[in-house]
Amino acid sequence: MNLDFDPLQLAFRDELRAFLRDNLPDDIRERVANRDHRNVREDIIRWQKILHQRGWGAPAWPVEFGGPGWSKPQQYIFDIECALADAPEQLAFGLKMVAPVLMRYGNAEQQRRFLPRIVAADDWWCQGYSEPGAGSDLASLRTRAERSGNAYVVNGQKVWNTMGQFADWIFCLVRTDARGKPQQGISFLLIDMRTPGIRVQPTRLLDGSHEVNEIWFDNVHVPVENLVGEENRGWTYAKYLLGHERSNVAGIGAIKRELLRLKQIAAAQNGAAAPLLQDAVFATRIAQVEIELRALEITSLRTMFEAERNSAPGPEASILKTRGTEIRQRISELQIDVLGAAALVLDPKIDGDVPRATLDYLNLRKLSIFGGSNEIQRNIIAQRILGL
Repeated sequence: MNLDFDPLQLAFRDELRAFLRDNLPDDIRERVANRDHRNVREDIIRWQKILHQRGWGAPAWPVEFGGPGWSKPQQYIFDIECALADAPEQLAFGLKMVAPVLMRYGNAEQQRRFLPRIVAADDWWCQGYSEPGAGSDLASLRTRAERSGNAYVVNGQKVWNTMGQFADWIFCLVRTDARGKPQQGISFLLIDMRTPGIRVQPTRLLDGSHEVNEIWFDNVHVPVENLVGEENRGWTYAKYLLGHERSNVAGIGAIKRELLRLKQIAAAQNGAAAPLLQDAVFATRIAQVEIELRALEITSLRTMFEAERNSAPGPEASILKTRGTEIRQRISELQIDVLGAAALVLDPKIDGDVPRATLDYLNLRKLSIFGGSNEIQRNIIAQRILGL
């Protein structure tokens, strides 16, 4: 289910497939395919360094910042082919979130200091946005940063922090002014995770994984030069970053990969007399998801081209986030339906598809919550696109 590409784009796709075949290590490919996260940090860094050596470490970056200067279709093809090849997802927090903010709002010294280390996988970044009582209502955040000489002193707590246990740096929204509207007193800080006073506490997800954390800040001193842009203007930078995050959450490559796996599992599972994939009712359910994915794919490409003209994703990113997460969750539900009672078994020695599908189903419940819940995304769509 691919859109039509011109000959140059098809040649790029073939080059990329050959590169993935020859350079993606088999052990990494196998772990990604089997949803084995025991070596996730090392796998992501190792793969990022392979891409960086080839000059492909930051597909969406412009040439002046160390990117390949790819067109939007090339970036799209790269994401799809890497997902289908079971390559690790690149760490979005550095490459696709804080990096665009630094390129647009950071000063020259911050760009020189941080961007090369992001693309080379020398620094692992994480995100400090959500807080208790300030998740979807992010402007209600309470983590404080008080100016003291040449530093900000940060106190507070962040939640739903993804893979912060591995992080070298965290980009944080902090309150620097409690007067006026909540959005007006927020600043954007870059904080070294090795700074005294930072404590990371794991939060176990439904699938038992340690993927997210709470992070506590107790009198953490952050140099003033780590402020991005202007003090109290962080809400502007936060919205810019969230547009990039929500576009990426759509995860079309991952959806295509899981749809293919769904068909493979259904082709091997017998119903009354034939593989379930041949059952008219079940085939209709798969076809419906495939149609919705096709519509999402077209909308994603339209949004990418619009972002290229305007330099940032608009409210359309909320459509991608909402539909992408719902479709991916639905595919995980269909995989469980195919497996039936076997989905209750979590022993990988029995059937590799069973524990993977079940763990994915449990883990992917988070998709419609993070990055701004889907209910919040619908409010954005209603207000900023439909004008309601």
